[in-house]
Amino acid sequence: MNLPDKPTIDGLPDKWAQRWESERVYRFDRAAPRERVFAIDTPPPTASGELHVGHVFSYTQTDVIARYQRMRGKAVFYPMGWDDNGLPTERRVQQFFGVRCDPSLPYDPGFDPPEKPGRNQVPVSRRNFIELCERLTARDEEAFEQVWRLVGLSVDWSLLYTTIGARARAVSQRAFLRALDRGDAYPAQAPTLWDTTFRTAVAQAELEDRDRPGAYHRLTFHPDAAGTGPITVATTRPELLPACVALVAHPDDERYRPLFGATVRSPLFGARVPVLAHRLADPAKGTGIAMVCTFGDTTDVIWWRELDLPTRPVLGFDGRFLADAPDGLSSDGRAAYASLAGTTVHTGRERITALLRERGELLGAPEPITHPVKFYERGDKPLEIVSTRQWYIRNGGRDDALRDRLRERGQELTWQPPHMRTRYEHWVNGLAGDWLISRQRFFGVPIPVWYPLDAEGLPEHDKPITPAEQALPIDPSSDTPPGYTEDQRGRPGGFTADPDVMDTWATSSLTPQIAGGWGFDDDLFARVFPMDLRPQSHEIIRTWLFATVLRGHTEHDTLPWRTASIAGWILDPDRKKMSKSVGNVVTPLGLLAEHGSDAVRYWAAAARPGADTAFDTGQMRVGRRLAMKILNATRFVLGLGDPAPDATITEPLDRALLAALQPVLTEATAALDAYDASRALDAAERFFWLFCDDYLELVKVRAYGQHGPAAADSARLALRTALSALLRLLAPVLPFVTEEAWSWWQPGSIHQAAWPTLAELDGLAGDPAPLAAATAAIEAVRRAKSEAKVSMRTPLRALTVPEDDAFSLIERDVRDAGVIDSITRHASPAYLARL
Repeated sequence: MNLPDKPTIDGLPDKWAQRWESERVYRFDRAAPRERVFAIDTPPPTASGELHVGHVFSYTQTDVIARYQRMRGKAVFYPMGWDDNGLPTERRVQQFFGVRCDPSLPYDPGFDPPEKPGRNQVPVSRRNFIELCERLTARDEEAFEQVWRLVGLSVDWSLLYTTIGARARAVSQRAFLRALDRGDAYPAQAPTLWDTTFRTAVAQAELEDRDRPGAYHRLTFHPDAAGTGPITVATTRPELLPACVALVAHPDDERYRPLFGATVRSPLFGARVPVLAHRLADPAKGTGIAMVCTFGDTTDVIWWRELDLPTRPVLGFDGRFLADAPDGLSSDGRAAYASLAGTTVHTGRERITALLRERGELLGAPEPITHPVKFYERGDKPLEIVSTRQWYIRNGGRDDALRDRLRERGQELTWQPPHMRTRYEHWVNGLAGDWLISRQRFFGVPIPVWYPLDAEGLPEHDKPITPAEQALPIDPSSDTPPGYTEDQRGRPGGFTADPDVMDTWATSSLTPQIAGGWGFDDDLFARVFPMDLRPQSHEIIRTWLFATVLRGHTEHDTLPWRTASIAGWILDPDRKKMSKSVGNVVTPLGLLAEHGSDAVRYWAAAARPGADTAFDTGQMRVGRRLAMKILNATRFVLGLGDPAPDATITEPLDRALLAALQPVLTEATAALDAYDASRALDAAERFFWLFCDDYLELVKVRAYGQHGPAAADSARLALRTALSALLRLLAPVLPFVTEEAWSWWQPGSIHQAAWPTLAELDGLAGDPAPLAAATAAIEAVRRAKSEAKVSMRTPLRALTVPEDDAFSLIERDVRDAGVIDSITRHASPAYLARL
């Protein structure tokens, strides 16, 4: 043994992270049979900006499970991925380099971004823009890896993947083409939720409601039939009046039943629109009759579809009013519309409101309200609904049989904690349409489709051209389809590429297939799929978890993993979720440096599964104290000297300690089998402090040899037996300090050692009662000396103890530890100490 003079936790992460990598401690055994494999579908963090402490929190909880399973003899498949495509990366590149993508520009092989980005972003070609995305994500990913190594994640870095890498692109495109062949993927021209800032479609799973100020404007519609008075309609979107195609009231609303089937004229624009009945109209909202516009919100889309209404689009992809008035307006209405052309929604609302007031069609002043408005979760402006051609994947939103089957899949899945399944079921039950997967962006996996051009150069969308799977990955914007040459691109009789890329979730939903080598390494895929564990946070159950279940079901007819372990959020001091978008996050490097990696891991592992947890540096300080105590206690125990080779554990107190260890092993093992690191840590930590504060003090004199070699060997062997088990119990949570302590006296890595079991204590454990009696006695001694404010080594005149056979077995150890002159017995159960 080479014991340090003064143990320290400083420097341990760098020391052991390098050694673990060089010694391949965490490499996956590709020859392991499937029954010995434990496979984890690791969430790939978005590789833009910096990791924050919330990442460390959730990934540490997963790492504890990975380390535990490895010690249980499993070949742990534990990859790391970077989610590096999509809007977050594009936005960061725009801000970092001061550029914007203009696909109409040619590629400039010598382009260098501005040294100091200005307020006006420099336009660059799509290829130049993608190269900048790749450059920045590579830098971010290198920094991310450094953090993860300091945190001590036991991932196999040789399995690293990215969601924009060649394998990920090929897997995503392969799954898309197979879904297309099955009829699960399809294009459609339909109303689409549209973010006008990013100029892209948005899926249902990416929506969030935000309360915004608005106002009810009361407008007058005039019936065509004589003898009927005007109809007052309250709307929060008067600017969409030229897009109005109907008025809708509830079928049972007596106020409007006589009007059903009649037509009215819209104010200002003179469009003839029908008055119809529909169950979704709310008699208590506004005036009870709603204006159906194409399109103001998702309810408009439902009414438009179910009532078979025409469309009168007025907003373009940029969120401004179109140049040309829609069909169906009167001549005066067209003239009124001319004042709107090219304006923003805000300006359009102001101009229409002014015109309505001028013509007497606006009743009273607008009534201020606050109401929920739909936003893209990463966007800054309210979403609009425009009609676009997009790609969809069937997800049960329009197929009750598929919806029911996906609900059953959720019931087949093991959830930790179990109540999280409810969130999945709510999402499945609330699906309002199929999954929109196409995005009008640049840095993503391209839709692998071309279209032939007819004699006039127009694309024939109903005749898509697809590549062979062997050719994947492809980029239709630069690769040519089978049977064509590059000089036919964009020419009549030639071809054109689908311009869109896939939603990032369309790739991330295939992380088990990407990491497992689907289509690339069939032997590996057979060993790891379906995987054992999906760890993730609860807010992306509706996106990542659901979409991955969908892909596993439709492509492989199975769940993609057996268990989903759901982590909670990290909350700031105001009990708000820590989020980069909110700006209230704490980055981990400072915490790791100040408190130590094991201390930060301790805080993360101590949280209850699935529970939102407060950011707490106080808990980290507790973890640092524990880490230091592990080193000091190990050094002390080993410094007592080796027990004789033939030593046995004979003393009652020593055997009682090992008896007390047995339920700890059982509880910690059961907890980690149930993915509950906090309960396992609590059990191990309670025993560790009993071991250090009570048992070690009780046997110290005997372990030094003052009562003979046999008694000393019994103590030393019991100390080492318990210490070995404790280090292994704590190793998944505190990997650096336990590895350091283990290295002082054991060969190999503790993380490749066997998990402690009851079998190790067979024949060694005795009756636990002597330990309980000894700890009660020594606590009474400490209390008396503490109240007297004297040193713990101050002699105690007398200790009175209960009449207890167990105490007689450990009286010598108690007398030594307490420095006690006299011990007497009485009938009371109390322990009484007198100085």
